[in-house]
Amino acid sequence: MKKINELLLSGIFLILNSFAIGQSLTTYKELALNFSRLNAGGSARIQALGGAQVSLGGDYSSAYSNPAGLGMFHKSEFTVTPGFNSNNISSDYLGNKVKDSNSKIVLPGISLVFHSPIEDRGNFLGGSFGISFNRTNNFNSSFTYEGVNEDNSIIDDFIEDANGFTTSQFDSNGSQYDTPTGLSYFNYLIDSQNNLDPPGSDKLYFTDIGSIPTQSEQVFTQGSQSQVNLSYGANFGDKVFVGFGIGLTSLNYQSKKTYTESFSTDRFLNKLTLIEDISTKGSGINATAGIIYKPEDFFQFGASITTPSAYTINDTYKASMSTNWKFFPYGAGNQPTGDISTSTILTDYSLVTPWKFSGGGTFFIKKFGFITADVEMLNYGGNSYSSSTTGVSFDFDNSQIQKLYKTTMNYRIGAEYRLKMLRFRGGFNLMPDPYKSIQNGVDNSLQSVSFGVGYKTARFYIDGAAVLSQSNFSYRPYLVSSNLTPLVTAKQTNTLVMVTLGFPF
Repeated sequence: MKKINELLLSGIFLILNSFAIGQSLTTYKELALNFSRLNAGGSARIQALGGAQVSLGGDYSSAYSNPAGLGMFHKSEFTVTPGFNSNNISSDYLGNKVKDSNSKIVLPGISLVFHSPIEDRGNFLGGSFGISFNRTNNFNSSFTYEGVNEDNSIIDDFIEDANGFTTSQFDSNGSQYDTPTGLSYFNYLIDSQNNLDPPGSDKLYFTDIGSIPTQSEQVFTQGSQSQVNLSYGANFGDKVFVGFGIGLTSLNYQSKKTYTESFSTDRFLNKLTLIEDISTKGSGINATAGIIYKPEDFFQFGASITTPSAYTINDTYKASMSTNWKFFPYGAGNQPTGDISTSTILTDYSLVTPWKFSGGGTFFIKKFGFITADVEMLNYGGNSYSSSTTGVSFDFDNSQIQKLYKTTMNYRIGAEYRLKMLRFRGGFNLMPDPYKSIQNGVDNSLQSVSFGVGYKTARFYIDGAAVLSQSNFSYRPYLVSSNLTPLVTAKQTNTLVMVTLGFPF
């Protein structure tokens, strides 16, 4: 029983690493990048400024980016920020283009800031304690691709994955039992060469399916990543502001992939369908410290440092496969009549994300507005997994993370123009490609432009923002040893519209 449990717990690692579907958000090294490549986060005001906020202060977003900015508050405040997110992906597979879209109402942020002024304490003028919620990542997307592959089939990948294993490894105690390759074996898509006439090796496999497939897949993901911040910022003479905060992080990522191959001219098989469901949930903690210095009324600069986020993560994986036959060659009594599924595989592990260093400056143009800019440095190769589960090792994944990813500098810039009680804003955000070398000929950088407008009175304020983001990615549905592994390239555009309502008290 202990051996069976160890195999089940390590099964998802075999699936995500040995089977290795994808150059997208599937393998552990890709998930590590996704969970550490976060949005700037913040209110509609900050989002309209391209996310630049490290040196600006006076906004609840400071609790997340640089707690020193909380020291610039002069009143307590409550804010809520609802939003609407629309994601569009255009995929290209073997020259065939498909468009998908996904939309959802979201809650980018909510906050409560308590200001505590202090008199007769010399240079110390008090400070503010902030409790805030920030949505830092959005996983809601959907893309589909379809095309006729004249070079290979996913069955070729199953054969390569099975080669080297005896048929006993497909039994319930075997390493191939709870894998997609195991599902292909029990659906009679592959078989041991030992069953040929004359018999071959019991460690080599073949298939009776030999025609050209029409391949299609829908990849649907949902969920988000967020952080609750408990932060304090202090004011020293309206010149120096320092702050510290604790971040309680959480992530909820779900993926459902439905892969199909249709064979219009094959003698035996009509269609195969593979469905994979992955659910990843986790929670963690980090800390942020920062400072803002204002040497002159027209200029201030700030810096902050965020420790790695230490996550405890739980994975749930399940896959099923079905086949539809024109003529079943292995005897009518053996033909599968429904879906064949793996066990539900549960795995616990830890992820530590990289350190984050940020700096920025803000120039005020009298009473007309300001220009602010940030630079943020992260080493994505610093992501590291670990597990206390017997039989589970992340050594290969961690080495791949170090080889694949590099240190990048993210850039954000924004400007605000003030006209009486109105505010007009615009911004730009660039997150360069985190890979050391270009992957599959695709630049994985992310860039966004933003704009917004605000209206402020003594009793309330309202800020609106629209953020238009664009990025590219590549995806491989399966891997084969030849240079003919199929490749999907995709262009993703995301639109976030949000409104922040603020009530000073």
